Amino acid sequence: MIGRALAVRESPAFLVSLALTCHSTAERSTAIHALSRALELRPDFPIALNNLGHLYGEQGDAARASPLFERAIALAPDHAGIHFNYGTMLLNSGDPARAEAVLRRAVEIEPGHANAWNNLAKALLAMSRNTEAQKVLERARMLAPDSVEVLTNLGSVWWGAGRLEEAKLALERALGIDPCRVSAWNNLGNVFMSQGHIDEARAAFSRAIELKPDFADAHLNLGNTLSKSGSIEAAIACYRRAMECDPANLGANSNLLFALMFATDDAHAVRAEAEKFSARHEAALLAESAGMRHANAPEPARRLRIGYVSPDFRNHCQSLFTMPLLRHHDHAAFEIVCYALNAQRDDLTRRLTTLADVWRDVSDFDDTRLAQQIRDDRIDILVDLTMHMGGARRLAFARRPAPVQVAWLAYPGTTGSPSIGWRLTDPWLDPMDLPHIDDQYTERSLRLPDAFWCYDALSPGLEPNALPALSAGHITFGCLNNPCKLTDATLALWSGAFAALPDARLILMAPPGSARERLVRRLAAHGIDAARVRFVGLQLREDYLRTYHQIDIALDTFPANGHTTSLDAFWMGVPVPTRHGRSAVSRAGLCLLANLGLPELVAQSDARYADIVIDLARDLPRLVALRAGLRERMQGSPLMDGARFARNIEAAYRNMWEAWCADVRQSAG
Repeated sequence: MIGRALAVRESPAFLVSLALTCHSTAERSTAIHALSRALELRPDFPIALNNLGHLYGEQGDAARASPLFERAIALAPDHAGIHFNYGTMLLNSGDPARAEAVLRRAVEIEPGHANAWNNLAKALLAMSRNTEAQKVLERARMLAPDSVEVLTNLGSVWWGAGRLEEAKLALERALGIDPCRVSAWNNLGNVFMSQGHIDEARAAFSRAIELKPDFADAHLNLGNTLSKSGSIEAAIACYRRAMECDPANLGANSNLLFALMFATDDAHAVRAEAEKFSARHEAALLAESAGMRHANAPEPARRLRIGYVSPDFRNHCQSLFTMPLLRHHDHAAFEIVCYALNAQRDDLTRRLTTLADVWRDVSDFDDTRLAQQIRDDRIDILVDLTMHMGGARRLAFARRPAPVQVAWLAYPGTTGSPSIGWRLTDPWLDPMDLPHIDDQYTERSLRLPDAFWCYDALSPGLEPNALPALSAGHITFGCLNNPCKLTDATLALWSGAFAALPDARLILMAPPGSARERLVRRLAAHGIDAARVRFVGLQLREDYLRTYHQIDIALDTFPANGHTTSLDAFWMGVPVPTRHGRSAVSRAGLCLLANLGLPELVAQSDARYADIVIDLARDLPRLVALRAGLRERMQGSPLMDGARFARNIEAAYRNMWEAWCADVRQSAG
C-alpha cells in the first residue's frame, strides 16, 4: 500500500506526510526512502531534513543525522522543534556538550518547551553539572507539573542534593501517573536507601527489575540493600548480574570489588578482579595517557602541591582521619589542595576548608574537566581517598592528571589501576617478612612507620562510663559495624564465646525490618538465640558513641575487621579483641592493638579468638582497668598523634616525589 502511494504521488509534502504514517521499525526504511525522495525533489525542505535526521538518530546513526539537522537549522534557524530533535539526538549519541548548546537555543526560541528544558537538564546531568540541572528541571516542572519524565529526573536530582522528602514526593507523583515508570521506581529506591528504609528500597528496586529484568542500575542498587542487610554473597551476585546486563557499568564493578573484601581474605583474588576492572573500563584512557609528559618541575626539595580527592569532606567517618592530617600539614613545605566531589556541605566541611591552602568544589565536574583542573593546578602528588567506594572517580585518575598518584585511607587494598603508582600501608597491615605480601597490589607499597590511620574522635565532650557488667550482672558484647561485615565467618568466630558464656548478651547495628529478621535466623544457626540479641539502628554520631556505654566488649568482624568502629570503641573505653587473616583489611585489628600495646588481644584462629574473648569476659577487674585507661592509652599512641602522622606521611610523599624526579632524570639521559 505504502509502496503504491510512493509510486503514485511524488509531492514532497505528501512524501513527508507519508513518512509520518510509518510507525513500526519495519516501516522505517520506507519512511527514510520517502523523505530521501522528498529531499531530491526539494533539497531546501527543513521539515523533511528534520524528520530524516530524527529517523537516523533513532537508528543511532549520528554521522548521517547531524548534517541533516544542521541543514534544517540553517534553513529554519528559529524552529524550536528542529533544535529540540537535534539536541535530543546529540544527547542520546553521547555528546552532551553539543546537546546543551542546541537545547539552550530551543528554549530560547520557545521558553515554554518543557521537554526541551527536561532534555537540557539531562545533558547537564551527563556532564555532572547537577546544580544547574536542578534549576532547569524546576523550570520544566513549572511548565509541565504532571510530566512523568520531569518528575522522575527532578526526584533523582533532589535525592542527590539531599532533599529527600521533596524527592520522594516527586517520584511518588510520577508513579501515581505512570506506575510502570521503571526509572522512577529505581530513583525512589535510592531515596528510601538514603532515609534508612531498607525494606522499602528493596521492594522498589525489585519492582524496577520486574518491569525491566535487564535494568543494570536496579540490580546494582538491590545489591546495596542486600549488603546493608548483611547478605554480602547475595549482594555480590546482584553486582555480577548488573555487570552482565551492562558490562560498561562502572558502579556495579566498583561495588563488586569493594564487596569482595568483606567476603574473602584472599587479596590476590581481589587484585585479579581489580585488574579486570581496569582492563574493562580504563584501557583506552590509560593508553592515551601512557606517554603523557607532566610540566611539573622535577626538583626533589621544592615545595610540593598535594591534591586530595574525595566525595567525603563532610560529616562522614573519613573526616575522623583527614582532620588530624590536614590540621598538622607543614604548609611551608607542602601546598594542600582539596577537591570536594560532593556538593553537600556541613559544619565539618567548613572546618576542613580552613585547613587547605586551596579548596575546590568540583561536584559539578565530569572526569575530563576534573582531570584538567588538577593539571591546571600543577598538582605534584594526587591522593585518591575513595578507591572503589561510593563516589569514586576512577576514570579521572586513569587520565593521569598528576605525575605521582597514590591511594590512601578508603581501605587498605588495591585499585588495580596502573594509573595509581603507590599505596600507603604500615608494617602490621603488610608485614615485610610475609612472602609475596606486596604481590596483592598493583601499586608499590610504601609503609608508614606506625599505622595506616590517625584518628580524631571529633566528640570531645563524651566520656566513657563505668563497666556495664557491674550493674547488669552479665557481659554485653556489641558490634556496631556495618551489617555487610556480619559474614558467616564472623558469626562462626563469635559462636565459641557465646557457647561458653550462656548469660552474655549482644547488641548489633542493623536497619529495622527483614534485615534484623534474617540476622536473627543466621545467628540462631550458630547457636546464638534471638533472646540474647538486641538491635540499634543507624544513629547520629554522638548517639552511636553513647551506645558503647551499654557494651563491655566489642566483637570484631572477619574477614574485614572493624576500622573506624574499633577506634570508636577504644575511644569509649571498650576493648576489641581481633582475629587476623591474610589480607590487609583482615589485619586492621592487629594494627590498632599493636599500636595500643595490647597484642595479647590478637588471635590467629577462631579457637584462639574465643579463648581471648572468654578470658576477658570472665576477668571483670581487667575489663574495669581497660575501660578506665583505653582513652588515655589511645591519646598517647601513634593512633592519635596527628603531628607525628603528618610528618610520616609527608616523608612518604617526599620519597615518592624523589623517585619520580629520578625517573625523569633517567629518561632525559
